[in-house]
Amino acid sequence: MSKLMTKVLCVVAGLSLITIMACKPADNDQSSYGEDRAQIENLQARYMFALDFGDLDTFVSTFTEDGTLDIIGSKWQGRQNIKEGLGGMMPPEGEENPEARESSEVTKEKPLYRATGRHNISNIVLKIDGDKAVGRAYWFHMGNGNPDRKAALNSYGYYEDEMKKVNGQWLFSYRRIYNEQMAEWIGSDKNPCW
Repeated sequence: MSKLMTKVLCVVAGLSLITIMACKPADNDQSSYGEDRAQIENLQARYMFALDFGDLDTFVSTFTEDGTLDIIGSKWQGRQNIKEGLGGMMPPEGEENPEARESSEVTKEKPLYRATGRHNISNIVLKIDGDKAVGRAYWFHMGNGNPDRKAALNSYGYYEDEMKKVNGQWLFSYRRIYNEQMAEWIGSDKNPCW
């Protein structure tokens, strides 16, 4: 009986091994929702850092080659057009924004350290379908361009985004920016999210 039992156990072990190997998940190029979401949140953060530090090359690299940046009233398509358009709205390199310069002049004492501003993003909602995604998110801007260099919330709004995965990397194909404190940039009173 022990020889028969050994043969049966060997057969069962062999069949189990074959079954396990046959059930091994196939390698595929599809990522999970979690992986895609993490990459899109990384895209959002790289966009914000590049904007705040005036790094226009990194900023435009967050868009597809033919991507569009729509700031309600200013709309640029293609990386080069986005770079030129947004670059024209930023102070020249090394020059502080006018608000910071004015606040320094008000004190008439020792010059203030340079003012900074930081964009933040929250409430990111995404619909991901294969290599395409749409998103909605709030943004707000904190700055210290005042005589006391105190942090202040000075702008806020929301994004409506379309994104594409290109060569394994998520990029903006269309980004519309609404700014809730500027009458001409304000969004609809209808919920932009689904």
